[in-house]
Amino acid sequence: MKRTYAVAALLAVALGGCSSGEKADAPGPGVNAATATPPSLPQGLLLALSQFEVGQEGKVLPKPGPARLEWLIRKDGKWETGALEDPESNVFHKALAYTPPGAAPGILTLGGNAAAVKLWREGEGGLKAQPVWRAEFGGKQNRMRDAEVGDVLGDGRPAIVVATHDQGVVALLLPNADGSFEVRELDRKPDTFVHEIELGDLDGDGVLEIYATPSEPNRVDGTPQSGKVVRYVPKKGGPRTVVADLGQRHAKEILVRDVDGDGRDELYVCVEAQTEGKEPDVRIQAPVEVRRYDAGTDPTKGQTIATLEDRFCRFLTAGDVDGDGKKEIVAAPFKSGVWLLRPGADLKQPWKKELIDADSSGFEHAALLTDLDGDGKDELYVAGDDQGELKRYVWKDGRPVAEVLLRRKVPGSVMTWNLMPVPTRLIEPKGTRPAASAAASIPEPAK
Repeated sequence: MKRTYAVAALLAVALGGCSSGEKADAPGPGVNAATATPPSLPQGLLLALSQFEVGQEGKVLPKPGPARLEWLIRKDGKWETGALEDPESNVFHKALAYTPPGAAPGILTLGGNAAAVKLWREGEGGLKAQPVWRAEFGGKQNRMRDAEVGDVLGDGRPAIVVATHDQGVVALLLPNADGSFEVRELDRKPDTFVHEIELGDLDGDGVLEIYATPSEPNRVDGTPQSGKVVRYVPKKGGPRTVVADLGQRHAKEILVRDVDGDGRDELYVCVEAQTEGKEPDVRIQAPVEVRRYDAGTDPTKGQTIATLEDRFCRFLTAGDVDGDGKKEIVAAPFKSGVWLLRPGADLKQPWKKELIDADSSGFEHAALLTDLDGDGKDELYVAGDDQGELKRYVWKDGRPVAEVLLRRKVPGSVMTWNLMPVPTRLIEPKGTRPAASAAASIPEPAK
C-alpha cells in the first residue's frame, strides 16, 4: 500500500506542522512461530508521532492535530497498545524514559509548535505531565527536535541535551535537587535547524562529547542546503568545533557508536543526496552517502562506507543482529527499503550492504535496534509509515524474519518520528489517555 497523498503535501506538513489521524490502531498477530517472540517482555516501545486528519474516502489531509505518543508492550502472548495526546503541540519528535536524580522515573517528550519538553508520570486518571522547558525561540518555528541524556558536565547529573528549530539552539537541561531544571544554552544561530544530537567519546579521554547537525532551514525545491556536524565538550568548555564539513550538502542524521569494537566511538554521518528538479520530478545527481569520521579526521575527508540510491536517510541505528559479538548498522532511507551495513576487515573500504526489506518506506522511516527480549541479540523495529506498519525483525539462519506488530487503519495517517525502548512498568495498556497540564513554573534560558 502506498501513501494516499502527494509527497509535496507531506513535505509541507513536515516543515510547518503536523496533523490529526485515527484514534486507535490494531496490533498485529499475537504469536509468530518463526520469530519465537516470548509471551511477555520487560520492555516495550515508545512511538513519538505526528498525526494527520483523515478525510472522505480515507484520504489523508495535511491538517495539524495534537501531538501523539503511543506505546506497545508484550503481555501474555499479545501485543497491547496505549496512547496519550497533548493538544499544546502538534508533534512529538521524540519520547524516552528518563529518571532525574533522587526522583521517580518518567517518560520525557519533546514537542513542537509549541516547543515543550515534558516529563510524564503515572497519576490519578493516567499519565500527568511536569513541564521541564517551554520556549519561543524567535523564528517561524518553535520545536524541540531531538535529545539525548548523559553526564556531559561530569558532575553525576543526567543532563538532557536538546536540539531545536529554528534559531539553532542547543541547550542543556540540568536537573536540580528540588525537582526543577536549569536551562543552559550552549549555542544559538539565527535561521538554523538542528535536527540531531548524539553523545559519545571519539578521542577516548573519558569525557563525554556532544555532536549536533546545524544546517540551513529545510528546503523542498531541490536547491542546495548546506550543513555541518559540530562538537561541544561542556566539561572542558570552549566554543563548538566543526568535525564534518559537508559543503553544499547537509545531514539530518548522525550516529555515534563504537561499531568496530576498538574501544572508541566513531561518528557516522548520513549525507543527504544532491538532487535537481522539483516534485514530482526530483532527480538524484549524487546519492545518499554514509560517511565515517574518527577522532582527528579532517572535516572534509570523511570515509564513505556506503551509498544508498535515495534522496535522504533519516535513521541509522547500530547493534548486533546475530549475536556474534560484532555490531552492524541499519540504515532506513526514504523510499529504497531497509538496509544492513556490515563492516569488513578493512574499515576504510565500503561495507557490505544487504537489503533487509524492500517493502518498507517513510518520510522519517524510524528504525531501532534493541534487545527487548534479552536474548543477547538485537531485534530491529521499523515504522514503515507508507505501508502503515510497525515491524519487528529477528535474524534466523542468517536472514531477517519479519513480524507485523501494528497495522494502521489508514497508511500515511501518522508520521513516526522516533522509536525508543521503555520499561514496561512505566506504561500501561489503558488506551487513549487525556493529556494533562501542570502549573509549575518553567525556567528561562540562562543568560
